[in-house]
Amino acid sequence: MNTASAEALSALLLALVLGCAVVRPWGLPEAVVAVPAAAIAVGTGAISLDHARDEAARLGPVVGFLAAVLVLAALCDEEGLFRACGAWVARAARGSTQRLLGQVFVLASVITAVLSLDATIVLLTPVVFATAARLGARPRPHVYACTHLSNTASLLLPVSNLTNLLALAASGLSFTRFAALMALPWLAAIGVEYVVLRRFFAGDLAAGADPSAAGTADAAHERPPVPRFALATVAGTLAGFVVASAFGVNAAWAAFAGAAVLAVRALVRRRTTPRKLLAAASVPFLAFVLALGIVVRALVDHGLGTALGHAVPSGTGLPALFALAGLAALLANLINNLPAVLVLLPLAAPNGEGAVLAVLLGVDIGPNLTYAGSLATLLWRRIVHEHDSEVALGEFSRLGALAVPAALAVAVPALWLSLAVF
Repeated sequence: MNTASAEALSALLLALVLGCAVVRPWGLPEAVVAVPAAAIAVGTGAISLDHARDEAARLGPVVGFLAAVLVLAALCDEEGLFRACGAWVARAARGSTQRLLGQVFVLASVITAVLSLDATIVLLTPVVFATAARLGARPRPHVYACTHLSNTASLLLPVSNLTNLLALAASGLSFTRFAALMALPWLAAIGVEYVVLRRFFAGDLAAGADPSAAGTADAAHERPPVPRFALATVAGTLAGFVVASAFGVNAAWAAFAGAAVLAVRALVRRRTTPRKLLAAASVPFLAFVLALGIVVRALVDHGLGTALGHAVPSGTGLPALFALAGLAALLANLINNLPAVLVLLPLAAPNGEGAVLAVLLGVDIGPNLTYAGSLATLLWRRIVHEHDSEVALGEFSRLGALAVPAALAVAVPALWLSLAVF
């Protein structure tokens, strides 16, 4: 296959894979289209078998880590961690919608950072819906906070987002140095998100909570048992990430150990089954990630990498960091943040860790601008629909147009300052 034909086919396959990921026809998993697309790319010669193997080998450890974290989050939910978190939020709000929003911000930021953005979308969003309903508060500000923070608050740790794991591998950073450099941008971006959401939903928050709502009194006093074993396991897993990084061991082993501890406990107590554990690992989604990586690599091999190479600035000065973050955010909203990071990391990595982390700011914060920006946002839309609510495209876009540029405007200088200080 000549270069022009391979480029056209690769672009068509990527559009088809992403389009089906957004629409999910007949509710089918994303992998149903992505895996055959990757096979077509290899079979037609749009990507060589050697390059496909290289891409699968590069993504393999990342996908294994993601599977372990998904199982860990699901088992924490089985232990009652998210129910306990919802009860804490209700008590801390004390009937105030403004305090409720603040508590949701704290909780969503921590859960996203520690257990990944998928935990915030899949496990926390339904808890927030239920908590707002029981307090008689309008859910929109608090539910929107979940989707925005699943992206923005995933900046802090390598384990918070699949994009972060890819960036960690490309940059050569240790777990602790990654966290140290991203702590200030993380705090700055979350602070801006809070200000923007609070002003954007001022009317909903001003309406207050309805004291007569069913369950309000119970919600304010509910105290389910704190799952200490689950908390201890999560803390031990985080410590394992740091130790593994210090000794050059893949962090996936620490994630696997944490998931295994909770899995054995749940199996012994008959709270779960091997089939449920396999379902929690979301094997079709893991296959989608691998297949998507191969399709993107095919497009990069036949022109996209060269074209973007001219747009990627050199250096890590403040203007260069702004340009990289802006380019990454734009690309994330055009082709989704996962393909965007797969394309941009090889181009940014030669410029050093600052350039890699600037790309990460764009692909983690940028997806709040459009539905298609990240897979987490697409999943959030489905969860909102399941709760008999709808998200207006205009409202989502207006909020994103306010939040994304503002968050990047403070996060990029914060990263530049962190690079200078550390």
